Amino acid sequence: MVDLLHKPFGTHGKVHQITPESAGWRYVGFTLYRLRPGEAASEATGTNEVILVMVEGKAAFHAAGQDWGVVGERMDVFDKTPPHCLYVPNGQEWRAEAVTDCVIAVCAAPGQGGHPARRIGPDGITLTQRGEGNNTRWINNIAMENEDYADSLLVTEVFTPAGNWSSYPSHRHDEDDFPRITYLEETYYHRLNPKDGWAVQRVYTDDGSMDEVMAVRDGDVVCVPRGHHPCGAPYGFELYYLNVMAGPRRAWRFVPAPEVEHLF
Repeated sequence: MVDLLHKPFGTHGKVHQITPESAGWRYVGFTLYRLRPGEAASEATGTNEVILVMVEGKAAFHAAGQDWGVVGERMDVFDKTPPHCLYVPNGQEWRAEAVTDCVIAVCAAPGQGGHPARRIGPDGITLTQRGEGNNTRWINNIAMENEDYADSLLVTEVFTPAGNWSSYPSHRHDEDDFPRITYLEETYYHRLNPKDGWAVQRVYTDDGSMDEVMAVRDGDVVCVPRGHHPCGAPYGFELYYLNVMAGPRRAWRFVPAPEVEHLF
């Protein structure tokens, strides 16, 4: 089985690179850069569209033949302010030069050229509550299906208070049977506050053929190829994650795990 938990392989420059080939799936790619002032990153999108998320810091961007100026404002992801992002279609190039220490997430999935390059956020992104009680978390939707920004990508940020559950009640989106359920591969880029904290993520199927429980730390990425995938933040540790989803249909439809159906 392909490993689900990915640790960063460096402290600056490119620190994550997940491709469909390395993940053993077909759609989602995820790359993460940690840059110091003056350092640069650049890529060609190829057959993919990408959403560049300024997780933290500021960088000057050239993308799709345009100068986008300095993008970014949030210096600490746990400020929970709306992110600054860029959408870049397939068949284009982009380059970022760090103005401050910054973290840039590159969310990728197959593109069809149906949307032009554009800014996404901070205008139009509002922190919204989901769930209640110990299941409360806060969402910054960057590009979900009601935002017609992309061909394939679904991208969102989630902030889970210490002591709460998230991506819960447990649910899966691993079949292509719209409108009941859609097939969506998914990555989770995790951050913890304080940074030496930890959280847990379980990825499991109804038949038990996959059942992994992982301790995630600041900067880890978890791949969810199928099954249910809840997260828990222990008391004392606040959890952030950036979700990237994509599949054959740009729609998020899921079914709950049998043991939690009564919670929906």
